[in-house]
Amino acid sequence: MSDADLAAIVLTAKLAGLTTALLLVFGTPLAWWLARSRARWTGAVHAVVALPLVLPPTVIGFYLLVAFGPQGPFGRLTEALGLGLLPFTFSGLVVASLIYSLPFVVQPLVAAFAAIPERTLETAATLRAGPLDTFFSVVLPLARPGYLSALVLGFAHTVGEFGVVLMIGGNIPGATRVVSVQIYDHVEALDYTPAHWLSGGLLVFSFLEAAASFCAACWAYTLWYQLRGQN
Repeated sequence: MSDADLAAIVLTAKLAGLTTALLLVFGTPLAWWLARSRARWTGAVHAVVALPLVLPPTVIGFYLLVAFGPQGPFGRLTEALGLGLLPFTFSGLVVASLIYSLPFVVQPLVAAFAAIPERTLETAATLRAGPLDTFFSVVLPLARPGYLSALVLGFAHTVGEFGVVLMIGGNIPGATRVVSVQIYDHVEALDYTPAHWLSGGLLVFSFLEAAASFCAACWAYTLWYQLRGQN
């Protein structure tokens, strides 16, 4: 395995880890609101969150490239703030990954929060637990399977990105060249041996993550069944 392959692996792990961590932090309040809100526009927000599931990755990458380019509204804003332009930088990859992987983190959290019986929250309220106390001491422990699923799916989806990262990040060694792009470069050069190694590694990694996601689903069902029995 070459130094370029190792650099791509490190960069991919860094991108996936940072993206997943940020999505878990900022996706939690959004998922809680979507699971508990009765507002009329909740359905519209659900649709916007799910949009990356149906949009082709190249379309998302293209519009992000335009929006954050020198003539785009967000590009002008980042330049005015002294942050420079995001396309073809690692920061641009993070922003694109946050948008592209959003539903894979938020939707498992929404399902986990929605599965918590209302009576459980009412019981915590009768014990004089405040909203934050209830969330951290009751909701989060019960939603652990959902967080595990969100962690696994968000990380795996970010690792497998290709179209979005290629559009917004390009193919800059050590800066924006992730594993999926590195595999493409090997195949384009008819260098199949390192492509096999990288692809096989991703295959094994994906299988392990799929197994972890299945275990999280079984765990969630067990907790839901226990809560239903108690209520």
